[in-house]
Parts: sequence; structure tokens; C-alpha cells
Amino acid sequence: MTTTTTRWAPFTVLATAGFLVVLSTSIVNVALPAIRAGLDLTPEGTSWVVNAYGLAFGAPLLLGGRLADLFGARRVLLTGLVGFTAGSLGAGLARSAEVLIAARAVQGVAAALLAPAALALVLRLYDGRALGLWGAVSGAGGAAGVLLSGVLTSAFGWPALFLAAVPVAAGAFVATLALVPVDEPRAGSRRVDVVGALTVTGGLVALTYGLTARHPVPPITAGVALLAVFLLVQRKSRHPLMPPRIFTVPGVAVANAAMAVLGAVWVGLFYFLPLYQQQVLAYSPLQAGLAQVPLAVMVVVGSAVAPRLPGRGTTPLSLLVLAAGLGWFALGPAFPVDVLGPSLLTGAGLGVAFVRLTSAAARHVPVADAGLAGGLVTTTRQVGGAIGLAALVAAGAGFAATFTAIAALAVLAAVLTSKGVDS
Repeated sequence: MTTTTTRWAPFTVLATAGFLVVLSTSIVNVALPAIRAGLDLTPEGTSWVVNAYGLAFGAPLLLGGRLADLFGARRVLLTGLVGFTAGSLGAGLARSAEVLIAARAVQGVAAALLAPAALALVLRLYDGRALGLWGAVSGAGGAAGVLLSGVLTSAFGWPALFLAAVPVAAGAFVATLALVPVDEPRAGSRRVDVVGALTVTGGLVALTYGLTARHPVPPITAGVALLAVFLLVQRKSRHPLMPPRIFTVPGVAVANAAMAVLGAVWVGLFYFLPLYQQQVLAYSPLQAGLAQVPLAVMVVVGSAVAPRLPGRGTTPLSLLVLAAGLGWFALGPAFPVDVLGPSLLTGAGLGVAFVRLTSAAARHVPVADAGLAGGLVTTTRQVGGAIGLAALVAAGAGFAATFTAIAALAVLAAVLTSKGVDS
């Protein structure tokens, strides 16, 4: 007989992997001033501490999802956990900017393997209620990253941010071997679309880099050209990395478009909010981290209740609540009014929207394409976040204007989801 504890043990392992991936996106944000001082980084080098992970994570995600389908999600998850452990150890031991940035890139590539594989296993092993819990755990990762960044940096210094992940990732590897069942890979050819993987990765990296480059036109042009080649290859390939048929599944196209916009909101929020708190409110790193607790709690609450909310209209409404909270951040510096209040609204809207869009992107997808669906929705969120953050940083606006722009993006996502996502 399968007990409740035994049934949910694999989910605990998979959720830990998902939490690590999202956590690592935001865990450096509060610590960036300390990292910059410790390694004598230039402003451009400092930005690459964030971008190296984001780009290395987002660009090969489609490949990670496809590998999970072709070779088995559990096998790909284990490979990703090994790489993530190595990258975290390298980042924690880094004593130069080059080593740190390279180690962050290793973390990102590993995350591109384990994230879609873990989500694919959740979709195969559990029903919609588990997806709500998955969203709660993953959604809290962004806010928890900022919280832990402040606490660990203040207590032990910035290397602790990365070294703390080593035993967690290693433990998840052992637990996966012991608790997560082996899944059957897709029958038939195991050919991988190498040309597609190279063109989409190169295109996304070039496009995102170009947004903050001193001479943006050449890399942006190259990025657009490579992405155009990628789309052409996908239409003609016998084994495409991103089969065009996936977008004929109801809800997939709209949900992924909205998730890309939500990714820009997500990454922009957790990048600029701790800077706002430290530069405008004069918070210490510890205070900035602790100030994220209300936001983190509401992300968890919103994610947990999302599957139980009525269907039609819930997703756009949650995005409008998110937009209201972001707009509130632009108003002023007093904590009870202009940090706590918008944190509650923003966290609730973010948690609900994340789960609803993730569910919509995979709800009608065949089980055989679960890895592809997981990789695609995670790709759109991560790439949308990287491109959105690059654009916001390049704009160089003040905090009020930046939070207003992020709120406008949430409204755009609400418009995109006004029809077809909740049905």
C-alpha cells in the first residue's frame, strides 16, 4: 500500500530542485555591492554576475526539455543536479570575476537541464493540485533568494550564497536516486536538433547582450537573424527542437506569450526592489532581505490557492492585482505604506499568475510532450526575464519610472490572457 508520505516523497525532491533553480536567479541581487567590492568588478562585470546565469539558463532550456523527453526526465534531472553542484562550488570558491561568471554560467546550463526535467516529472506523476504546490515552492524561490542573500551576506559573506547550495543540490541528487521513479523515454529516434539548439542559443544570447552593449545594432541584428534561422529550421527539420505542433495545442501560445511578459516582471521586480531598498531607503543587506518576507509569504499563499480559484477571468485579474502592487511601489519610501502594502498585493498576484500560466501552458499537452511543454514555458519566462531586465537597465530610468514600467508589463500580460487562458 502506498502511504501519503511515500506518494509525496518524489514531489518533495522535485520541488527542491525547482526551488534551487528559481532561488539562484535572485540570490545575488542584494549581495551585488559586496561582490563588486570583493572582486573589484566594473559595473558591466557586476551585471554579468546576474546575466551569465540568466542567459545560460534561458537559452538552452528548449534543449533541456527535449532531452528529458528523449532520454528520460529522471536521467536528465540527475545530470543537471551534478552540474549545479559543481557550478555552485566553483562560484563559492571563486576569487576572480572571470571564475565567478564562468561558474554562474555552469549553474545556468545545469538549471536548463534540471528545471524542465523536474517539471515534466511533476506533470507525469501528479495532478493539478501538485502543480499548485509546485508553483508555491518555485514562486517563493525568487523572494527567498533575496531574503537569504541578505541574511547570508551579512553573516558569512557573499561566497556563502553559493556554497550553501552545494549540500542541498548534492542531497537532491541522492534523494532522486532513492525516491524518484524511473520514467520511460520516448520511443523511436533519439536524434537531437543540433542546428536548432545552436541557433536559438546564439540568437537569444546575442539579442540580450545587444540590449546593453555599447554598440547594440550588430549583436541585435545577429540575434534576430539567428532566431529567424531557428524558426526556419524548426519548420523543415524532421526532429525539431520546438515542434510547431506544440503551438496548435489550445492555450499554449497565449500562455507562453504572457509568461514571457511575466518573466520580465518577475526578474525586474527582484532586481530593482532590493536596490531601491538599499539605495533609497538606506536598508542594510540584512534589512533588505528581511523586508522580502511579506512578499515571499504572499507568493506562497497565492500559488497555493491558485488551483482552487474559479476558472474564467482569474489569470487576468491576478495580473491586474500584480500591476496595482507594482504601481504602488513607485509612490514613496515609507515602509508601512510603500513597501509592505505593495508587497502583499504583488506577492498574491505573482503567485496566482505564475501557477495559472504554467498550468495553461501544459494543460492540454500530450504526456509524451510534457518535457517539451515544461521546457518551453520555463524558457519563455527566463528569456522574457533576461530581455526585460536588459531593457529596463538600458533605459536607466529612476525607480519610480522603472516600477511604473514593470506595472505596465503586468497590464500587458493581463490583456494577453483576457481570452483563452482560463478555459
